[in-house]
Amino acid sequence: MNRVKEAFSKGKAFIPFITAGDPSLAVTEQLILKMAESGADLIELGIPFSDPIAEGLVIQRADERALIGGVTTDKIFAMIKRIRFQCDIPLAFMTYVNPVFTYGTERFMQKCRDTRIDALIVPDVPFEEKAELAPYCEKYGITLISMVAPSSHDRIEMIAREAQGFVYCVSSLGVTGVREGIKTNIGAMVKLVKSVRDIPCAIGFGISSPEQAARMVQVADGVIVGSAIVKIVEQYGEDCIPYVAEYVSQMKQAVGCPDFTEL
Repeated sequence: MNRVKEAFSKGKAFIPFITAGDPSLAVTEQLILKMAESGADLIELGIPFSDPIAEGLVIQRADERALIGGVTTDKIFAMIKRIRFQCDIPLAFMTYVNPVFTYGTERFMQKCRDTRIDALIVPDVPFEEKAELAPYCEKYGITLISMVAPSSHDRIEMIAREAQGFVYCVSSLGVTGVREGIKTNIGAMVKLVKSVRDIPCAIGFGISSPEQAARMVQVADGVIVGSAIVKIVEQYGEDCIPYVAEYVSQMKQAVGCPDFTEL
């Protein structure tokens, strides 16, 4: 079974995001293990980058802290290799095309395969340019995740037709970050994707509370939460692990909760 699809095989999926190396790679390693124990279905791991155009201030600061701490792509791969002796949770890299090209696209994908990275999310590569990465992903068995946004309009059907693993539905225009309310008609976006292909849809950007997560999974197959978790890491630093684990447990419980009205 495709390990990305496996994340959605037991019901609604909770997908947490953290930045690799914030506050340190040793903490990142423990966070991955604890989030898996706490119910995460797939973990999205950010490769720190100096110009993360899709990220709000919270994740930008996390990238800066990680880079100042000396994190490199090779060190991240070495950490994941260690994790794989203890944990088999599906993992997705969230990165930008520049770090992949700088590392060497083929070498990067081969390392992903060797460390059992399951998927790749690259927000600055639009659908029309995915041929830059897709052949390498296919060669090394890495699922290239497609993103759709409220501004995608007529392109949603085209993107959905070729999507793999799951479709990352961006809930709001702009960069990542916690939002008090999400006004996009998520239900219509998901419905359009599924009218083309029966593929899981996960909602990301702006979700932070259990109530928001529970509402989102009324119409989608999972939720992705980043900034709210990265804020906990920022607040508690090296002591963040139990706080993040508790948050993940609460959010996982919420996505299985049927007690909210539909969007």
